[in-house]
Amino acid sequence: MKKQVLTLVGVLGLLLSAGSAFAQTTKVKVDVPFNFVVNRTLMPAGTYTISSIGQGGTMIVRGLDNNAMKLVNASYDTASKPSENTRLVFRCYGDRYFLSQIWTEGSDRGRRFPKAAAETEVAMDFTPHDVILVANLR
Repeated sequence: MKKQVLTLVGVLGLLLSAGSAFAQTTKVKVDVPFNFVVNRTLMPAGTYTISSIGQGGTMIVRGLDNNAMKLVNASYDTASKPSENTRLVFRCYGDRYFLSQIWTEGSDRGRRFPKAAAETEVAMDFTPHDVILVANLR
């Protein structure tokens, strides 16, 4: 009986430590010099923090110099090598910017933001290109 309890405690400990390693906390600060869209919300240019909430894919995009705030479920993405810097990737169509990805320095795991319906519509008229902003890891 004692051996079973010790085995159960060991297995639970491994599960808890694996879960906490998997749920990396992301918190970055970035100055965005243009208006952009997160999911379906237009965010004005300004300084933002982007943080993960909990252990799922929920992210909060919060303006520091305005009242803009958006919760969004972002999926995980992986790269072949760790990111050299913390950066946000915006997909640009003409003069419209859509937050697409966030990567943190030293990690090969990033977050991919869902494509907004407006982005799909704009994509019919423009060839997209990516705009990358370097951010500060907080």
